[in-house]
Amino acid sequence: MLVSLRIKNLALVADLTLELQPGCNVITGETGAGKSILIGALNLVLGERADRTLLRSGAESCAVEAVFDITGLPVALKDYLADHGLEPCENQQLMLKRVFTATGTNRQFVNGSPTTLSILAALGEWLVDIHGPHDHQSLLHPARQLAILDAFGGLEKDREAVTERVRRRAGLMAEMAALGGEEQAYMQQLDLLRFQVQEIEAAALQPGEEALIEPEFHRANNAAKLLQFSQAALEVLAESEDAIVTRMGIVGRTLQELQRVDPSAASLGELHAQAVEILRELQEAISRYGSQVEVEPARLAELEERLDLLHSLKRKYGATVDAVLAFGAQARQRLQRLESRDAERERLQAALAQLDKEILHAGKKLSAARKQVIPRLAQAAGRQLADLGFRQGQFEVAIHSATQLPPDATALSPSGLDTIEFLFAPNPGEPARPLRAIASSGEMARVMLALKTVLAAEDEIPVLVFDEVDANVGGETAHAVGEKMKQIAAQRQVICITHLPQVAAPADAHYVVTKRVQAGRTVTEIARLERKERVTELARMLGGQSEAARKHAAALLKTGATPSV
Repeated sequence: MLVSLRIKNLALVADLTLELQPGCNVITGETGAGKSILIGALNLVLGERADRTLLRSGAESCAVEAVFDITGLPVALKDYLADHGLEPCENQQLMLKRVFTATGTNRQFVNGSPTTLSILAALGEWLVDIHGPHDHQSLLHPARQLAILDAFGGLEKDREAVTERVRRRAGLMAEMAALGGEEQAYMQQLDLLRFQVQEIEAAALQPGEEALIEPEFHRANNAAKLLQFSQAALEVLAESEDAIVTRMGIVGRTLQELQRVDPSAASLGELHAQAVEILRELQEAISRYGSQVEVEPARLAELEERLDLLHSLKRKYGATVDAVLAFGAQARQRLQRLESRDAERERLQAALAQLDKEILHAGKKLSAARKQVIPRLAQAAGRQLADLGFRQGQFEVAIHSATQLPPDATALSPSGLDTIEFLFAPNPGEPARPLRAIASSGEMARVMLALKTVLAAEDEIPVLVFDEVDANVGGETAHAVGEKMKQIAAQRQVICITHLPQVAAPADAHYVVTKRVQAGRTVTEIARLERKERVTELARMLGGQSEAARKHAAALLKTGATPSV
């Protein structure tokens, strides 16, 4: 359910927080008070494109935050968050936030993690179904209608049997495509793979060899300098007339004379001896290092050629030697498959033929089950429509079932062999027409409400928003609309914006939107009403604050009926 909605700097709203309740929530108020702003804000936080003209005058940015309680929602929603690198929900609460500025900057967050508008929109499909007087609802789309029919009939397993096989078929077709199509393309691919495999295998690469070759190349490339430096060090240390070792001998003799005069200076002689020993070890080490340095032009050329080869292969096939080896292994596998193309094609074609038989059988089974469900759905929807004023209206479901798979594999639907269309005739004697073709918003709204009532138990979307879907209805029909909202709210949270007191009265929670002038600026506010306040608001909706209107309002609130006055 939607726990709270906070809006800052949107149109007439400066800072508004709406805390909602389970069950049926109605929102009322004078025309122009700002009720539509709430729906607009909800659409924004669910990924709708931002209209910068709605930014409150003088404000630099607009922010909308929504908190949802996702208790009872499918685990797949939580998996979706994890798959897209978003923070998990704490205490079963999902927090969405949308910020946009006058300069066109958009920022969006899920549980504090930055995200994209497409992610918000995808989450919105899990959470909220918004129905407005002019919206093309999800119920209008044939694919959605098919899903509704299956949900109503409990046909999800039969449908999944088709979907899973169609998914497998797509995988086999991808394998078939990977074998090459036209002969010319096939030969080109074959030649390319052979070249790649041969080039990599001819290199005889060893994992980690680059780390060994590069230091050796660096030493070989600088051998002359290394010999020069080591010889220079030896000369300074021991081979020149003024060598350090020679001068250390002078120091030793001087220290001996010092000890004869002052025996307490014996420690200086010991330190000198240690220093001389270290210098001799250093001399030997430098001499050994120099003897190991060899200027070998042939080895240098060999190393340079090897490194050039490694760098060339890395440019073509991967950033590291290990990546090149992995690419070669994959290319070898693809090459083997292509070289045995005929046998592989036969295997795939046989698998596809068998799978097509299974798809056709599962599809026909699903079609038969759907045809059994259609009369029950039409009857249930018809009963709800009668309660909503269409006492002689006719609701039908047209179905067309293919008897064989389409020749074009891309036209194969994971939902089966059927296409359906919801049809409706609001008046006796009129032919039933597609639901999407009904012109009257009032008729459309009531049909949607009827279907939502029928499907409330099967629909997994937890929040249903009805934005003035009761337009162009009144009297007993208005009362019936209110009762239908109440029925749906037993299964889902309902948020309803209405101008009809008969719809508002049965609600579990009632909010009123008002406008007032503050510091010379018009602001929109919202407040939850207690019982006495509800009577006042219902009386206003009935036409005034007369004693008769207030009695009428109190009766509506008590019974949800429309008593005579």
